Amino acid sequence: MTRSRSRSPRTPSCAPRRSAGPEDTVIDAAVAAPAQEERPATRLGLPIVILAAAQFVMVLDSSVMNVSISQIVKDLHTTIQGVQLAITAYTLVMAALMLAGAKLGDIYGRDRIFAIGLAVYGLGSLTTAISPSLGVLLFGWSFVEGLGAAMVMPAIVSLIAGTYAGKQRAAAFGIVGGIAGAAIAAGPLIGGWVTTELSWRYVFAGEVVIVAVILLMRRHLKPFPAADPRPKLDFMGVALSATGLGLVVFGVLKSSSWGLIEPRGALTINGTEITPFGFSVVPFVILAGLGFLAAFAAWEERRERSGLDVLLDRALLRIEQLKAGMSTLLMQQLILLGIFFVLPVYLQVVLGLNAFDTGKRLFPMSVTMFIAAMAGPRLAARFAPKRVVQVGLLALAAASILLVGTINVELNEADFAIALAVFGIGAGLMLSQLGNVIMSSVDPSKTNETGGLQGTAQNLGASLGTALIGAVLIASLSSNLITRLEQNPAVPAETRQQVEQLASKGIPIVSVDQAQAALTDAGVPQDQAEAIAGDYGKAQLHGLKRAIGAVAIFAHLLDKGTIDQGEFDRIKAQALA
Repeated sequence: MTRSRSRSPRTPSCAPRRSAGPEDTVIDAAVAAPAQEERPATRLGLPIVILAAAQFVMVLDSSVMNVSISQIVKDLHTTIQGVQLAITAYTLVMAALMLAGAKLGDIYGRDRIFAIGLAVYGLGSLTTAISPSLGVLLFGWSFVEGLGAAMVMPAIVSLIAGTYAGKQRAAAFGIVGGIAGAAIAAGPLIGGWVTTELSWRYVFAGEVVIVAVILLMRRHLKPFPAADPRPKLDFMGVALSATGLGLVVFGVLKSSSWGLIEPRGALTINGTEITPFGFSVVPFVILAGLGFLAAFAAWEERRERSGLDVLLDRALLRIEQLKAGMSTLLMQQLILLGIFFVLPVYLQVVLGLNAFDTGKRLFPMSVTMFIAAMAGPRLAARFAPKRVVQVGLLALAAASILLVGTINVELNEADFAIALAVFGIGAGLMLSQLGNVIMSSVDPSKTNETGGLQGTAQNLGASLGTALIGAVLIASLSSNLITRLEQNPAVPAETRQQVEQLASKGIPIVSVDQAQAALTDAGVPQDQAEAIAGDYGKAQLHGLKRAIGAVAIFAHLLDKGTIDQGEFDRIKAQALA
């Protein structure tokens, strides 16, 4: 079977589009991706070890942070919402600046930007390790580390594409994808153990050491000089795209506290509530973000017509395989990071588990994700990337639905563990293949830019997953608590109204004991405090079910994409030629 190693951007076909199931989305585009060799790891040498180590560190961060939430809240005297902001801001900074980071690789050389990005990332990790407050954590982790990662992640992709070719390149992408899955899987256990036995700070201090070792080994990477002629960075394009993406995700994040449409805990400036036309400010923030993104598209088109360097070659967005791969990656990250946010929050804050016990409770998902991610390259060599992604997608969708039906108070039943294990298989298989599906769709000269697009989709999906699924959790908790209080005769009308007023503004997630203690401290009689706290605990479980239900909906949508029929036939014909 003969396959081309690269393809130039293609013009989309005018053939009619058709509704597609699991067999016809990005999975079918994956037919055109090169298959992996049976024993790839023994033939790729030291460069893949260096790049895979960098990928491991980049991905490990978020999964460690998710299982350390309760300890960070305690150490920094902050709230769950504060840590949620830090997690979302970290992935948002990466998503917003990924295109700029990729362009810097063209301007100064991929290997040089890889090293600079790692140094910046290490500085951010050190700042995070010693952070005394949420503000310093936001600066060190969310901004500085995010900035470094925005340079490193596109460089990893483009260095692989430039160092390897054909089946070796496919194998390298499979290994790096597998390592990403391993990092997500290992994060809860590594972070949980270190946080419980020592401190979450040691994880970030350890990252500084790993980064230093990678920098020392950098000389083994193939050098890539700057592009000739050297392009110029489109600063206005960077500003417009970053602002647009930032506003969209920020709006989604604040929907839980400000209300999506109806004002809840409205934005307040100098004592004045901001409620445009009686609505929440959230939809206006999101619309403003979309406006900036539209302005970015118009600005790029204008520069392209003028023959100036652009931040994004819009011709790439007309490649069906690339679009399908990126949209699938975005949705997969939304689903995965949504799960990795809401489950640790419930396990730690509601059930009171420490970070290590949280990691153990998530172990079925962690271990199957690791195994599936590492097995993905070998499976693709035998059955083709299309089949591997297909099985992964179906497993992800099925597991998301199973999870909804297995949620109980303690999250310790066998069926819950089985659902997590199936979820891990799906996520691991997809992680091992999507990078190769995306990068095999473009010409080698476009790998830097495509790496930036891939990173943008990946981190935008992660940011939206944390924000959106977290918002569903908090909003559902608040609304269900109000409903339960209205039906509880043990709570007097006056007390109920006071609690409902607070709940309508978005209540924090705390344990039932903490909620009862807070009510007692506020002067609520003991019997009433117990009744309200009991309803609060039931509302928490309802909120978790709603959040997992939202994940299941997104997983189902991922299963129902569309692809141009003519383009699909052309890709298949090329793959089978």
